[in-house]
Amino acid sequence: MSYDMIAILMFSTMMLMMMTGQRVFGAIGFVAVGASVLLWGVGGSDLGFSAAMKLMKWYTLLTLPMFIFMGYVLSESRLADDLYRMFHVWFGPVPGGLAIGTILLMVVISAMNGLSVAGMAIGATIALPELMKRGYDKRMVTGVIQAGSSLGILVPPSVVLVLYAMIARQPVSQLWLAGVLPGLMMAAMFIGYIWIRCKISPELGPVLPPEELAEIPRREKIRLLQAGILPLGIFGVMMVPFVTGYTSLVESSVVGALASVVAAVVKRRFTWQVFERATRETLAISCMFMWIILAALAFGSVFDGLGAVKSIEGFFVDRLGLSAWEILILMQLSYLIMGTFLDDTAMLVIVAPLYVPLVGALGFDLIWYGVLYTITCQIAYMTPPFGYNLFLMRAMAPKEITIIDIYKSIIPFVGVMVVALIVVIAFPEIALWLPHQVLSR
Repeated sequence: MSYDMIAILMFSTMMLMMMTGQRVFGAIGFVAVGASVLLWGVGGSDLGFSAAMKLMKWYTLLTLPMFIFMGYVLSESRLADDLYRMFHVWFGPVPGGLAIGTILLMVVISAMNGLSVAGMAIGATIALPELMKRGYDKRMVTGVIQAGSSLGILVPPSVVLVLYAMIARQPVSQLWLAGVLPGLMMAAMFIGYIWIRCKISPELGPVLPPEELAEIPRREKIRLLQAGILPLGIFGVMMVPFVTGYTSLVESSVVGALASVVAAVVKRRFTWQVFERATRETLAISCMFMWIILAALAFGSVFDGLGAVKSIEGFFVDRLGLSAWEILILMQLSYLIMGTFLDDTAMLVIVAPLYVPLVGALGFDLIWYGVLYTITCQIAYMTPPFGYNLFLMRAMAPKEITIIDIYKSIIPFVGVMVVALIVVIAFPEIALWLPHQVLSR
């Protein structure tokens, strides 16, 4: 059997196992170790052990539990409640102001957590009831929350970009810096769309009545502004020393975790329940990511040994005669298809052994491609009929919001994200300018 057929057989077996409901890391790891034993004998069983040792030596991996813990402390201590109240008061007079405030809330939550699920949970529990009560259109509300939560995997500290960095063997710091401007650009595009749409159709996002704003004393407005500055201060304490070179990435993650605990203590919200919940969730999510990375490393080692990447490159370039850009677009389309039934981590570990080396061989920047991958995953997350975020939204939304409402709500936001993806593809410096500026120092 040729190496090409072995690679196809491995890939198809892995997909078949996942379709039967097997865990992602179990399917990928089993196929990787099983194939290595069949190909290279008993010595091939060391492949999984070697991947485990390589994983344990990745010092950068320590950032993963630190950032997850930081996000859960801030979430469980309900500091996000004050933040949303601040947006409610200060953006209420603007058309669609509360929806705009929700997008800004999601940006801050993303900067504190790095997981889209956290933004979705906070948006559905805090923002959605308030927006519905204020007369906002239910389709506008669900679309805003889904779009805003997707920023969690692009705005640093993105956990998904950490995973990509480890599999693609790229610096996490550069990937995070590369995600800053595209993430803020996308958030600004969401805000622009909401404002224009609510300006044209005021019934979609009515402004707060002047009498309600008049009832809020100035002292309360200032207090809420200070409450909103607190999470931004935590982000600044964590990221500024890192960007200026005073701390390493791991040290900054520890500073962020400690700052979140201090903030919760100062607010008198750091209870034993908060600590236990944050610790349990951190352990569960960190272990899940470590198992996935371990399986992906083993699978990638087998593919490297088979020379599968060169075979695929030869198939696209020599047999089909496609250009590098045409191959890149096909890759992004494949992510959109896979995103209808897989989450971002599963997509990455399945195709990373194929796509990442191929992207490098075609002459593209792997830091830039990491941003493209992340944006495409965001789009795939929200693309009907089986987008991952659509069903998360349905599980958290009240009964009066149907799955059809959720499908229709996301269409304009998906359009905005596609435009953002095209802009980043056409102008790579949007992603690469900040990493280059920091590196030049």
